[in-house]
Parts: sequence; C-alpha cells; structure tokens
Amino acid sequence: MVVVNRDDVFTTTDPEALRALAHPVRIELLDLLDAEGELTASRAAELTGQTVGNCSFHLRTLARYGYIERGERQGTAWPWRSVSRNRELRADESDPDSVRAVGALAAMTLRREAESMAAELAAATSVAQGWAEAVVVNRSTFWATREEMADLVRRVRELTDPFTGRGDDPSARPAGAVRGRLLGVVLPDLDVVPGVER
Repeated sequence: MVVVNRDDVFTTTDPEALRALAHPVRIELLDLLDAEGELTASRAAELTGQTVGNCSFHLRTLARYGYIERGERQGTAWPWRSVSRNRELRADESDPDSVRAVGALAAMTLRREAESMAAELAAATSVAQGWAEAVVVNRSTFWATREEMADLVRRVRELTDPFTGRGDDPSARPAGAVRGRLLGVVLPDLDVVPGVER
C-alpha cells in the first residue's frame, strides 16, 4: 500500500485505499472524527443515525487502510481517531486503476461538499450577523502550465496553514472563531491539453 505520512499530511495514491474511502458513510465518519477528535462506534452511530454495527464496520475499514487508528482506551470504551486531518488523495499517473479511483472519489467528494455548502448558503446561515464579507463563491478560468497549476495547488493548500492546530486545541482559537470550510478545485481542461486524448 502506498501510504506516507509527512508533515502531518496523510498521502496515498493506492487504488484500494482510495476506493475504500469512496463511501458516503466513511466520508461522514472521517468528518466527524476531524470535528470531534475521537469517537467510539456507539457515539458515531448516535451522530450519523447508522447502527453501531455498521459504524464499527466502516471504522475498521478506515483503519485497515490507514486513515484512522485507535485512541486511548477509556474504561470499556476504545475510541477511534484520525491519523491526520490533512489528506492528499492523488492519482499515480502510471497506474490507471489509481487514476480511476481518485476520479471517482473526487467526484463523490465534490458532490457531497457542493450539496452541503449549497444548502447552508440557501438557508443564509453563513451570512448571518455581519458574516457576509467572509463568505465568497469564486470561480476562475485561466491558462497555465502544468508546473504553474501544481504551484497553485500548493498555494491553495497553504492558505489554511495559519489555522493549523485550532481543531485539536480550542484554547488556540481566538474569541469569535467559528469553523470555516474551504473547497478548492484546480482542474486542467483536458480537452485542450496538447497531446492528451480523452
């Protein structure tokens, strides 16, 4: 399995690990673990509406592929925790199976995030009480080389670096801080890439 943890970033190009994550319940469980820190299967069931058995199965699957690990045992409870809140799930260009798996996972993730964000924006909860200037939907079209796009990906990833650690340590959050979400997609238009056939 091609899984590397570096600089607190979980990285994989392994098609099996990518396919394992491409399930709505597993994505939801990872989101909850990121928000809560640690969860037992029982607590996960309460939060998701799934059965304890189903949550336990999906948590074990996430652990098998390295996304999560066991936390400290607390009496009879043995919670799970994320290996890292930062994940880079990318394709290995030399492995068509990896390319397909990352494409399917990316499509599912984008649909899920887009639906969630659209519902929140429609309910206008994000723009309440003077927060309108902190909410933006930006769509840009531009021409760039592969190297320039790779650099843009790196810079988008770095945008949230100043907030690292606040998820784990509430005391690091300034007064008035709320949880924010950034969805960034850098996608070359393969129909116009020279030498690339679709």
